[in-house]
Amino acid sequence: MVDLLARNYDYVVRYQGGHNAGHTIVVEGKKYALHLIPSGILYPACKNIIGNGVVISPKALIEEMQQFENLHGGLQGRFFISTKAHLILSYHEILDKMSEKSAKIAIGTTGKGIGPAYTDKVARSGIRVEELKNTESLSQKVLEKLQNLAQKGLEISLPTQAELKAELDLYANTLLPYATNTTAMLWKAMDKNEKILCEGAQGSMLDIDFGTYPFVTSSTTIAAGACSGTGIAPNELGKVIGITKAYCTRVGNGPFPTEEEGEIGETLRTKGGEFGVTTGRARRCGWLDAMAVKYACRINGVSALAMMKLDVLDGFEAIKVCVGYTDAQGNPLEDFPSDITQVKPIYQNFQGWDKTAGVREFSDLPKNAQEYILALEKFIGVKIAMISTSPDRNDTIFRT
Repeated sequence: MVDLLARNYDYVVRYQGGHNAGHTIVVEGKKYALHLIPSGILYPACKNIIGNGVVISPKALIEEMQQFENLHGGLQGRFFISTKAHLILSYHEILDKMSEKSAKIAIGTTGKGIGPAYTDKVARSGIRVEELKNTESLSQKVLEKLQNLAQKGLEISLPTQAELKAELDLYANTLLPYATNTTAMLWKAMDKNEKILCEGAQGSMLDIDFGTYPFVTSSTTIAAGACSGTGIAPNELGKVIGITKAYCTRVGNGPFPTEEEGEIGETLRTKGGEFGVTTGRARRCGWLDAMAVKYACRINGVSALAMMKLDVLDGFEAIKVCVGYTDAQGNPLEDFPSDITQVKPIYQNFQGWDKTAGVREFSDLPKNAQEYILALEKFIGVKIAMISTSPDRNDTIFRT
């Protein structure tokens, strides 16, 4: 969806998360897997920024950049990295995996080092992109961190400072040509009335404050994170476009009131290709939780919704939507609770339909699919302005 919208924007900016996120884009039959690079990269005129709120694995980013070496003349002049963004190094990944392994109840992270990198950032001991300008002092700093971890009993192989410097030099030589003051760049763009699209990486229910804590990611995934992760002020934000699937998915552990673990869940997973772009893990699947969507829309101040993968529901005789919760005692809940571990969904049933795949006009959708969309937007209180009916960017319905 971001890829589709990006053609109308001068800039696309990633503002949080790391390479634990995955976006698959299909253009003219060719598939691109993005983890850190913003989704506007496939448009030659679009400038793409990794903002200060992102944590960057240099190794993963360099590998991802190689996809675009020969596309639209390469990345120079249309790809930029904030000097204030923090780095994920190998010891962050080790800490992440060890934490998951030793936890009584694992979060179900991707093991990519995201959490430990954000932990270092908040503890004021992180490493920023700008520190790659002096790999001599940075290699000494990293070596001291590794030595401290080894002294605490962490099984970790200690490189020499020369080996560390060689690795950091590679990162510096590859990434520093793209590193700049991206906040100043965005301010200048706004002063010239250029259009900017901020791209999030995870869903609202994974937000560190408002998600299903502790089964969340380590950053602010909601629209407010676009401010702290880029330097754009709150009063300069315009429209907020929320993105939801026509059903629900979740990667990793945590509460999932509408999860279907049997045949229905497997059908959704298979038809929807619900396997993580980053990890390959099978996603948990279930019916759409309209209560969670309504909650997310309010937190984010959503102006319009984009619904993905409507075609995955093709062929179901009946389709359910969660429109309320009851607590453990069976009492209906008026507000979205801070803990949804024990809630039970209240379902509204819809008749299924045969085929929406490839449809590009709302009026061409089966009547039951139209009723599904209209009922959802009435309950949620936000217009479903865009509907995707296949992985191809062109198979999208726009409703004015």
